[in-house]
Amino acid sequence: MPLLSRLFRALRPLPVQVLIAIVAGIVVGTLAPGVGENMRILGDIFVKLVRMVIAPVIFVSIVTGIAGMRDLAALGRVAARAFGYFAVLSLVALALGLVMANLVHPGSGFAIAPGALDPGKVADFAAKAHEVTLTGFFTGLVPDTLLSSQTDGNILQVLVVAVLFGVALATTPSHAARLQGLLEDIAAVLFRLVAILMRAAPVGAFGAMAFTVGKFGLAALAHLAALVATFYLTSLLFVFGVLGLVARVAGFSIFRLVRYLGHELLLVFGTSSSESALPGLMEKLEAAGCPRAVVGVVVPTGYSFNLDGTNIYMTLAALFIAQACHVELTAGQQILLLGVAMLSSKGAAGVTGAGFITLAATLAIVPAVPIAGMTLILGVDRFMSECRSLTNFMGNAVACIVVSWWEGTLDRERLSAALSPARR
Repeated sequence: MPLLSRLFRALRPLPVQVLIAIVAGIVVGTLAPGVGENMRILGDIFVKLVRMVIAPVIFVSIVTGIAGMRDLAALGRVAARAFGYFAVLSLVALALGLVMANLVHPGSGFAIAPGALDPGKVADFAAKAHEVTLTGFFTGLVPDTLLSSQTDGNILQVLVVAVLFGVALATTPSHAARLQGLLEDIAAVLFRLVAILMRAAPVGAFGAMAFTVGKFGLAALAHLAALVATFYLTSLLFVFGVLGLVARVAGFSIFRLVRYLGHELLLVFGTSSSESALPGLMEKLEAAGCPRAVVGVVVPTGYSFNLDGTNIYMTLAALFIAQACHVELTAGQQILLLGVAMLSSKGAAGVTGAGFITLAATLAIVPAVPIAGMTLILGVDRFMSECRSLTNFMGNAVACIVVSWWEGTLDRERLSAALSPARR
């Protein structure tokens, strides 16, 4: 009995359960691919459960943060600094993907004639490429109604409505205190609801991983191992090199932040969705000393404008396709590719399947690279999505702490306590 009791205690932490579920999903997907494919519904249901509460969590967090800030000039300064940071880091991520593709040449081993590719497989993505233009972005920025922002699943629309509502609340002090207290109570209930939903995380992680391995098989990695390995290596260099340097300048350790967010990172890996860990990320960043107003503005905005993993993927995948099709791109064409990707990645905010659709929109600007070449990476895109999500997630965690530090509002004592190796 003591042995069983110790085993039960060891398995109680949620991160341990998620890790076991991921391993179990890989085993089931490998040994029984058909069963693994059918497990997709478990992952889909869990992600939908979490997405169900994302809009209200973001709304109440932003509104209460702005209402508590009172200083609207400070709000504008936070937003300006966040967008400036996003622009610089996005450019670095895109450039890093471009440099690594030129150094490693992951597509050079292929001998594919562009005419042999089937454009039908990517027709849907190419057709939706117009959605990621800046025009399409701005037209979709404002919701049809105040309530539709909570139901359409567009984070940017939630952000717009929440900021406007928060500003209105901050400028009507006669009603602010009463309504702010009510919203804070609602926020407490919502985060408790998130905690309840997280108990199902192992089931969701198991289903998503079993489906991925069962559908595509581990052997699918063999044919495109160079691309997948290069992407993972580049993402690691970005997180522990670029973000690590940024973190050092801001006075904290990227390694300790990774450990602090370990549970959320496992959840992102298991579900292949950074959105599944968004409520938990916001809660942990507040606990680590970031003001609620900064968390409420930077994190939701970053989920649309600070997609470092997606940026690396775009330039790396674009050059991989060019190399596989034996298309030599000049330095000028590569710079053009980078510039277009910089713009289209921002226009992709709120578009479902944005990574692949944005890649199609970017390739359309360089006619020498066939959009049909995207068929080469369809089979392994799902394996790279975990890495994209993890990199996006870490990029936004670092961004929030850095902007808080930049604003001079970061609580150093709480941050040190949260990231302390002795913390349990």
